[in-house]
Amino acid sequence: MTDAPTSRRRAPGMSPDRRRDMIVQTALPLIAQHGAAVTTAQIARAAGIGEATVFRVFADKDAVLQACIATVLDPTVALEDLGAIDLTLPLADRLLEAADALDAYLDRMGTVLGGLHAAGLPNRRPPAPTDGAPRRDDAQAATREAVVALFEPDGDRLRLPAHVLADAYLRLLFGRTAGPGRPAEKPDRRQLIDLLLNGAFREAR
Repeated sequence: MTDAPTSRRRAPGMSPDRRRDMIVQTALPLIAQHGAAVTTAQIARAAGIGEATVFRVFADKDAVLQACIATVLDPTVALEDLGAIDLTLPLADRLLEAADALDAYLDRMGTVLGGLHAAGLPNRRPPAPTDGAPRRDDAQAATREAVVALFEPDGDRLRLPAHVLADAYLRLLFGRTAGPGRPAEKPDRRQLIDLLLNGAFREAR
């Protein structure tokens, strides 16, 4: 005697927000590769959904691109990484981990925005956030405060206030160093951090 066939339960559908996020995450590497020339058909195919599904949560391709720009500009992940750095580590190690976190954020942002710029769509910016996402100025201030917090455990040993050193750190590691016609090269992060903490002279003066 065979068992009666069991009915298959259909997996619950994604909420619009989850589907929107899934489409954006799928679109990001495609934009990095194709720029604004990427099609909604390519995005749908890579996501394993029908193209009509894209248009259930986005009005058009431009809305997809705007959502992708907003995602790469959002510093939430970088701030979480900065906040997770072990404050019992030596200061140089804390700053090196911070450099890695900020570098990953800037690389991802540069790849996507660079792809759009190369496709002839410069200065694409999302509208001011209305869903609680940090604004650009607020995001920069939050990033600075997160870096200040990395200096504060050693505050009694520092020659300058933590916020001054945090500003110097951000300028030194992430400021523009390439001159006209000269490509920017990534500096050796550990060397720059050593320079910041110990100065330029081989011996104390």
